Amino acid sequence: MWRREQLDSNVFRVTCDVKRRRDWEAYALLSSDRHFDNPKSDLALQLQHLQEAKERKAIVVDAGDMFCAMQGKYDRRASKAQVRPEHQRDDYLDSLVETAAAFFAPYQEQFLCIGHGNHETAIKTRHETDLTERLVATLNDGRKTKVYNGHFSGYVIFSFAGAPLSGQQHLARKNGRVVLKYTHGWGGGGPITQDMIQQSRRAMVAVDADIIMSGHTHDAWCMERQVERLTDKGKIKLCPQTAIKLPSYKDEYNNGKGGWHVETGKPPKPLGAYWLRFFWNHKLDAVDYEVTRAK
Repeated sequence: MWRREQLDSNVFRVTCDVKRRRDWEAYALLSSDRHFDNPKSDLALQLQHLQEAKERKAIVVDAGDMFCAMQGKYDRRASKAQVRPEHQRDDYLDSLVETAAAFFAPYQEQFLCIGHGNHETAIKTRHETDLTERLVATLNDGRKTKVYNGHFSGYVIFSFAGAPLSGQQHLARKNGRVVLKYTHGWGGGGPITQDMIQQSRRAMVAVDADIIMSGHTHDAWCMERQVERLTDKGKIKLCPQTAIKLPSYKDEYNNGKGGWHVETGKPPKPLGAYWLRFFWNHKLDAVDYEVTRAK
């Protein structure tokens, strides 16, 4: 359904043909912080969402921390209790790539890009190997459809052939496209603000983005604000800019009986991802979109 191309190292365009009827729709699954190798990562939930993505012919945009990768020889946080049996090998980092590639291979065609998180960049700094690039290369081996290395942040342009976007939701000058800014995210988030302060800072930079998504803090919320933009014809339009904070698939709280997460006062965190659904809005005679939780 989606045709993909790479415009720059971290800028991608996906194009979909629109059918002007009420039952037309196209999906993207927005995810982050899978922490695939951590024993606390909910692999069953990941498979559920990936299978749904496959059935919906959706693309997956992932914002990094695919790996935890914290149990290496030179990591001061290393603990054998936090290593899955299949990763208890001398070639620990190699095992992470091999098992992740096997796990995600059935859904290779769904992944558009896999980004870097702070866990991957830490491994690259300390061990001089890029786990994300190695995973992408392994997934792409012998396949026609290409998964891209999304790096730490970038853009995805959703383009719709043969149809305008909703005049009430988007600028006419965007020529039938929705711009998504993705980044892994940074900072501690905070139990009260839940990263909304950092989101305001991201919005000041990504001024052309219709949607800004980030992960890192393992929170989950979707917020819409209005921004003022000027059309090519000199008209002022108030347009929504949607911010999405992506949850994790790692449950560190469990039942709250103990552990680092609980002992340092951190709260339970939501699990899952978000669906970005495009559809034909017959009332507006244009493409529209909505964001819902994938639970």
